[in-house]
Amino acid sequence: MSVAAILTAAGSGTRLGHPLPKALVPLRGERLLLHAARGLLAARTRAGERVEVLVVTTPADRVDEVAALLAGALGDVDVRVEVVPGGATRQASVAAAVAVLPDDVDVVLVHDAARPLAPAALTARVVEAVRAGHPAVVPGLPVVDTVKRVAAPDASGAEPVRETVPRADLRAVQTPQGFDRALLVAAHAAGAAEGADERTAASDDAGLVERLGRPVWVVRGDDRAAKITTARDLALAELLLAEEDA
Repeated sequence: MSVAAILTAAGSGTRLGHPLPKALVPLRGERLLLHAARGLLAARTRAGERVEVLVVTTPADRVDEVAALLAGALGDVDVRVEVVPGGATRQASVAAAVAVLPDDVDVVLVHDAARPLAPAALTARVVEAVRAGHPAVVPGLPVVDTVKRVAAPDASGAEPVRETVPRADLRAVQTPQGFDRALLVAAHAAGAAEGADERTAASDDAGLVERLGRPVWVVRGDDRAAKITTARDLALAELLLAEEDA
């Protein structure tokens, strides 16, 4: 049995303010997509397991471009690479990637190309947790800000506070998330049966598992797995890489 990783790279990234799709935006001369792929493929568990299959979702008009990019950058890496067109939502894109996984894959990672600096050790930690008997695993960090639940805004736009949410049991969830393949397939099948548009689709795959009533487990996340959404996030990632190279 083997480990596969799905790398979601089909988003437009309009908030980044870049003409390219977010996953193809350069970070210190290399596309976000390639940074993320290299991090996944560098991971090794204590048992020696690694990602053997990489499936990348991308905008339909970029499939050939992304396939060529990956072939050029990963040609010397022993990994099977597939590129598939993404769907209208992240949920649909992941489902399309799950559909092309080889039969021998039993552990599936789902990772966002928008988290290009997630370290290999984080990926290994997630795989090890799945292998240890936790069929749905997400990395997460404690929430450090005070979090308040609010109600609908009034005419001025101000939102009334309903309550302060205790933060001790809150986690900010990251990727890669890891799953037993059978559970991920079942979660996506149930999600497809419900139907989903951009408003109602699950924001992550663990959310689909939760809808099945199955437990999801959290392992320690990593600050370097931060998501790039805005130009400021991209600048911070540039600084982090510069610090690591110094």
